Amino acid sequence: MHLNKSLASDAQLYEILRRELGRQRNKLEMIASENFVSEAILEAGASVFTNKYAEGYPDRRYYGGCEYADEIEAITQARAKKLFGAEHVNVQPHCGSSANMAAYFSVLNPGDAILGMDLAHGGHLTHGASASFSGKLFKCHFYGVAKDTELIDYNQVAQVAEAVKPKLIVAGGSSYPRIIDFQKFRQIADRCKAVLMVDMAHFAGLVAAGLYPSPVPAAEIVTTTTHKTLRGPRGGLIFCRKYLAKSVDDQVFPGVQGGPLMHIIAAKAAALGEALEADFIDYQRQVLKNAKRLATNLTDAGFRLVSGGTDTHLLLIDLKPSGITGHTAQVALDKAGITANKNTVPFEKERYSVASGLRLGTPALTSRGMLEPDIDQVSEFIIEALRNTEDDARLRKIGLRVEEFTKKFPLYADLL
Repeated sequence: MHLNKSLASDAQLYEILRRELGRQRNKLEMIASENFVSEAILEAGASVFTNKYAEGYPDRRYYGGCEYADEIEAITQARAKKLFGAEHVNVQPHCGSSANMAAYFSVLNPGDAILGMDLAHGGHLTHGASASFSGKLFKCHFYGVAKDTELIDYNQVAQVAEAVKPKLIVAGGSSYPRIIDFQKFRQIADRCKAVLMVDMAHFAGLVAAGLYPSPVPAAEIVTTTTHKTLRGPRGGLIFCRKYLAKSVDDQVFPGVQGGPLMHIIAAKAAALGEALEADFIDYQRQVLKNAKRLATNLTDAGFRLVSGGTDTHLLLIDLKPSGITGHTAQVALDKAGITANKNTVPFEKERYSVASGLRLGTPALTSRGMLEPDIDQVSEFIIEALRNTEDDARLRKIGLRVEEFTKKFPLYADLL
């Protein structure tokens, strides 16, 4: 497949694309929210549907010529509902944040109270952070993890919910490495008569494979991205109970978005089709095995993991005992050919731009075919880099070894 061959006439653009492909091929991608899609998904995302405006919904469009757009969207809806067992789905959100915005507006008015997970404790910007639209439009309250276990403190959730009577409770996070008990959240929401929304963006692929509890039975609304563990294009989905279907659909369009990105919806259909295959479960099992092995290796090397380990695809290193910051670690790993991100840890004292933690994930490495013995080698690269963050020469040497190592796991061999 020579997806970008025609771009060769634009030398400047082609060269940037070529270098980005080289970066992805030659480095170890360990950002927990990133993954590598199949060539089929790449093709669908670059298809002729990029030309089509399709405001509205199947059989209810504002433009003509949407008969095939209707088919694509209907297929995507059917696959999403089958995969997650949902009553209704909207497949149009451009991203997870817009999915969350539409979901909020479907049940809230500006000024209503919401209860979400503190960003520093593993939550997401859209769960009420002051820098986000959610923090600006709603009265936001927060829960977090217990200091001794670094697990969600459900007693605190219940106490805050009882005190502030939120209209909506949000469960889910972006750097919480453990299983979330959705039934406990359901019970808390029922006691204070709140709507329960779950943002499963990070672990949706694990849910689809039956390896993480599904939030769909417990929550009125469930949002997700389609990338991350789901291994699809960058985009979002909203699942909801039937009685909320019209409200959710109206808030996606015309509420917060205009025309849907039909080429990305086609790519979502391709990804959901792949997720319905049996080997997707095998892939997700390996994601978990690789994360467990990475956690064990880092712990054995003396690094402290938030909550002591992981039940999912991601883990969070608390670097305070190591005497370095998340920013320092991220920069050093990048020089060593490993892409990761700095991250806050519970009870964070550093600025968000510095942070005390490092978040690592295994979905992308697993997509390239890496197994536990390969993760052992990756762990050695990480450990050596984190112990030599100021030694640029040594970091560059690690980078060369990483590049040689990645040749065993070809990525998009025929793309450019």
